[in-house]
Amino acid sequence: MPDRGVSVLHPKGGAKARERVGQVFLHMGLVIIGSLTLIPIANMLTMSLKNNFQISAHFWALPNPAMWSNYVTGFQAMWAYIVNSVLVSVSAMAGVVALSAISGYVFARYSFPGRETIYVFILSLMMIPGMLTLFPSFMLMYQFGLLDTRWALIFPWISGGQVFGILICRGHFASLPQELFEAARMDGAEEFAAFWQIAIPLSWPILVTLAMMNLVGTYNDFIWPLIIISTPSKQVVSVGLREFMSQFGISDMGPQMASYVIATIPLLVLFVFGMRYYIQGITSGAIKA
Repeated sequence: MPDRGVSVLHPKGGAKARERVGQVFLHMGLVIIGSLTLIPIANMLTMSLKNNFQISAHFWALPNPAMWSNYVTGFQAMWAYIVNSVLVSVSAMAGVVALSAISGYVFARYSFPGRETIYVFILSLMMIPGMLTLFPSFMLMYQFGLLDTRWALIFPWISGGQVFGILICRGHFASLPQELFEAARMDGAEEFAAFWQIAIPLSWPILVTLAMMNLVGTYNDFIWPLIIISTPSKQVVSVGLREFMSQFGISDMGPQMASYVIATIPLLVLFVFGMRYYIQGITSGAIKA
């Protein structure tokens, strides 16, 4: 008879204990990795409140005293660029979402000769590097007389965002139950009414996901605005940051870092208000052919 004072460890209990220990180490590793990714952001924030002497003599120390005037200088230099970026990026985003939703609906719900061939041809455009289209796009804008205008930013961004937008919109619309559209047609709804009243309300997460991804891409674009825009008052924030650096140089690192922080505010606001739909769009199988 075994001694009642001695407990026998069940094999399953030992496995669960080892699993819990493994989960603890896994979470600790993720916390450490996540903390490392925040170091550049924390460094940017601290440097934005320092002057030259504090940065060179006490690089890792906290600002003492905090130079809040750096943000005044950064805002005065960057606000016009930020307004330009938001204006053209939102315009391009609206065009991409609208045209991608319509095109994706057509490819998902209509049957016509050559549909799959055309769709594959459109997807094949994703294989072309964007750098190869810079010169043809520049010549196209030149022939249309749109050089150094905001339309020269909006139209190519709308065109460039269509391929990926059609891909995810077509996959999402194809996954919607066919019975909903058949019931709408039986009730006398036209095709556009079915698209607007059924497909669009059921597709907010995927459309917001597309909008956020497109807006972030155009807001951060640097090469195309640098090539196509020559007037400083029409320039966007990514190029404006470079001009801000060349204006103040190495001797004013604090205002430069402050301008970086200010330039990220529109994107932070975008993610704060759109993150819930963004997560729903990703987790619901947004990237689906």
